[in-house]
Amino acid sequence: MYEGIIQELIDELGRLPGIGPKSAQRIAFHILQTETFDVTRLAEVLIEVRDKVHFCSVCGNVSEQDTCSICRDPRRSQNVICVVEEAKDVVAIERTREFRGLYHVLGGAISPIDGIGPDNLRIRELMQRLADASIEEVIIATDPNLEGEATATYLSRLLTVLEIRVTRLASGLPVGGDLEYADEVTLGRAFEGRRLVEK
Repeated sequence: MYEGIIQELIDELGRLPGIGPKSAQRIAFHILQTETFDVTRLAEVLIEVRDKVHFCSVCGNVSEQDTCSICRDPRRSQNVICVVEEAKDVVAIERTREFRGLYHVLGGAISPIDGIGPDNLRIRELMQRLADASIEEVIIATDPNLEGEATATYLSRLLTVLEIRVTRLASGLPVGGDLEYADEVTLGRAFEGRRLVEK
């Protein structure tokens, strides 16, 4: 325990997700000890982010405008929507350069333990978007964990009444991984998702 404002800084940094007490302490002392660290600029950026950045009115992605750059891009395929849990998932998929459609960010995943049900997610907004007859496919790209699977199952059942193709991202062994270290679920999914080898 440090005294006064130093401990307050460590406590505030420690409230950020993914930052434990040791990391918070390291960051705090980095700020204190590095003369070139621009604390004023950091504070300005944090205030600016809070004031300027909000969620896209169409897909729920982060944006400084009413709609995000992906929703505004006329070159994107307008008939495919990829459903993800969080805005950071959009960035991960965009890095692959494999997907050229639109997104829908749910804002989380179904988690009864945390008190998050379907009504707490942007599922109603998704259904409104799917009322547009031009949508041909929905790709469910939720995380391959308990909450993500529950969300994917819920969405799959909900979307079966619509005449839209519903797909789920494949999951299995990571590139560069070893079979002996793969858990049973991952290995099982790899078997389910196997494909024919081209001759």
